[in-house]
Amino acid sequence: MTKDSAIQWKAHPEAVAAIAGGYHGNPFDVLGLHQIENDDKPMFVVRAFQPQARAVEVVFAKGKSVPMEKTHDYGFFEVQLNEKQAKSGYRLHITTMADTQYELDDAYRFAPVLGDADLYLHGEGTHMQLYNKMGAHPMEVQGVKGVCFAVWAPNAERVSVIGDFNNWDGRRHPMRLRGNSGIWELFIPALQGGDLYKYEIKTRYMGYMVEKTDPFGFSAELRPRTSSIVWDINAYQWNDNDWMAQRSARQRLDAPISVYELHLGSWMRKPEDGNRFLTYSELADKLIPYLQETAFTHVELLPVTEHPFDGSWGYQAVGYFAPTSRFGTPDQFKQFVDRLHQAGIGVIVDWVPAHFPKDQHGLSFFDGTHLYEHSDPRQGEHMDWGTYIFNFGRNEVQSFLLNSALFWLDKYHIDGLRVDAVASMLYLDYSRKAGEWVPNQFGGRENLEAVAFLKRFNELVHLNYPDVLTFAEESTAWGGVSRPTYLGGLGFDLKWNMGWMHDTLVYIEKEPIHRRYHHGTLTFSLIYAFTENFILPFSHDEVVHGKGSMLSKMPGDYWQKFANLRNLYGYMFTHPGKKLLFMGQEFGQWNEWNYQQSMDWNLLDFDNHSALKYYVGDLNRLVRKEPALHQVDFESRGFEWIDHNDGDNSVISYLRYAHDRNDFVVVVCNFTPVPRFGYRIGVPKGGFYREILNSDSAVYGGSNLGNQGGVQAHEYGWQGRSHSLEITLPPLATVAFKL
Repeated sequence: MTKDSAIQWKAHPEAVAAIAGGYHGNPFDVLGLHQIENDDKPMFVVRAFQPQARAVEVVFAKGKSVPMEKTHDYGFFEVQLNEKQAKSGYRLHITTMADTQYELDDAYRFAPVLGDADLYLHGEGTHMQLYNKMGAHPMEVQGVKGVCFAVWAPNAERVSVIGDFNNWDGRRHPMRLRGNSGIWELFIPALQGGDLYKYEIKTRYMGYMVEKTDPFGFSAELRPRTSSIVWDINAYQWNDNDWMAQRSARQRLDAPISVYELHLGSWMRKPEDGNRFLTYSELADKLIPYLQETAFTHVELLPVTEHPFDGSWGYQAVGYFAPTSRFGTPDQFKQFVDRLHQAGIGVIVDWVPAHFPKDQHGLSFFDGTHLYEHSDPRQGEHMDWGTYIFNFGRNEVQSFLLNSALFWLDKYHIDGLRVDAVASMLYLDYSRKAGEWVPNQFGGRENLEAVAFLKRFNELVHLNYPDVLTFAEESTAWGGVSRPTYLGGLGFDLKWNMGWMHDTLVYIEKEPIHRRYHHGTLTFSLIYAFTENFILPFSHDEVVHGKGSMLSKMPGDYWQKFANLRNLYGYMFTHPGKKLLFMGQEFGQWNEWNYQQSMDWNLLDFDNHSALKYYVGDLNRLVRKEPALHQVDFESRGFEWIDHNDGDNSVISYLRYAHDRNDFVVVVCNFTPVPRFGYRIGVPKGGFYREILNSDSAVYGGSNLGNQGGVQAHEYGWQGRSHSLEITLPPLATVAFKL
């Protein structure tokens, strides 16, 4: 309730016209209950704008009512009250043009919900639970249930909440601007979860008006529809206490971590039902036993944030707080995560703070200005992707993104965030020619604001959720990506080893007869393997856009293709670093990944494909079982070459050590189709060495050439070691031994 300065109780005609015309910037100055200055006795007035109404009455708590006077043809109503009436509380009784009747609470009689501290911390960029304030929140205010809306649009002339509840009429529920914060707020009684809404923003830019989805919206309509949906983000009851209690141990850097990268929309579909998506529940039903069978420790989801274009795979998001409605509701996605946790499987999601699409209903040109993005296209646009770049130098934008990251960890119990396109964030000249970028304040090419943002992101994640992992998809030689910020690093836990992926694929795609000339390409990764905490990826990017599937990349005939792929995976899973495979690679998909259809699950009807899947499961089980294959992935003490110089035979051999140096595994890889009998390698100790892996086993589809369970070490020094093994090395195979 506010005081009006004029004794005249009726609103000024210009103010009424502004309300009726939808361009008044502060509706609470006019609408609702106001006290009129009067020397004799207190006077009050209630004003309402109800363009759908033929008549409006003010109804008091005890049931009495007084009719309001219609003072503008568009539906502006006013009535004068005495002090007793004003203090008794009121509702509005509406009679529509069609003579239907209903009552409602007046949205303009409620005080603000956000506190001054919220506004201050938002402007400072330090409010790290802003998702509990911004957006749409069902709540009870003064005993009345409804929804409180809050949105940041500092350059708007007027912001309104629109939806089915007001016939999408932006004049009906204009919001209150909170001082100089740029935040607009409104509590609307009677709204509830499931209601559709948007923000109608009238800008100061030549009268430009636009409808926007809620940047903090928790749920959204299925594309191509674009409304946000009111959702109670706190209603779901979690059942993953055991997982959350064990997560710290399961996600230590010396724990086994093997990730199954997954696109929810194309892992499996229902071709018999119009090729529809599986729901979150159906995905859990199918995915959980599959991951348990193949023994992956984690699943990584391509972005689940709401996005308009299927072909972006989720990497062009408009809903940074909303799981995509393609597969169900927010609570159904929570249940999906919950069930994975109960099955002992961690959940990593791809998160994209580098850029966002230009779709009109999204973040672009949000309030008539470049609010979230840079205005200069040399700083604000990714020309390759047709997207906008976030303005990392703006406090409120940093806060928005940081809140998004923390939100997924808080509300959805996500175990890891893989940050996409980090390289594009680090460099101002990323994919730009001379003259197409703006140097930093020191004249350099480093994006200092983005660097500061990434460091702050990692610090906040690890401060609030120390058992959560962060991953960087970063392809350059930037130093210290996975080193702590207090040592000058970016603070990520793990970095994708894009160099290893590229070099290894270049090598393995060559005909075996030519590999001897490219031996250094294979061994080069160990020169820098311990400069970062690396995860070894064969990701979705390697099986699209004409690159071919992993199996089709392999040279040779049908048998050799499978043998090469088994050998490659054997090398990968015994190489230092955590592991990641994209879906379909575990059973030998022939076709490139197509986001519009299922994986070719029918291939599992064929022995070689089902055997390959079984082999990958055994690799995962081996890595889990053997401390030497997971405990010391990021330090040189965990790895030792036996021989990296046998390029003539295209053979490499090495040792992997656990924390306990007496616990080690011997690995030998033969990258030719030539079996080698009596191949000698040096080992540190005498004794019997059991063969714990042979990718040429008949169980995996191989020729079943091997070492009959193991070999006895000879007291014959070799390659600088006291003992040696004389082994049978199968063709195109990886074998591993343990003392």
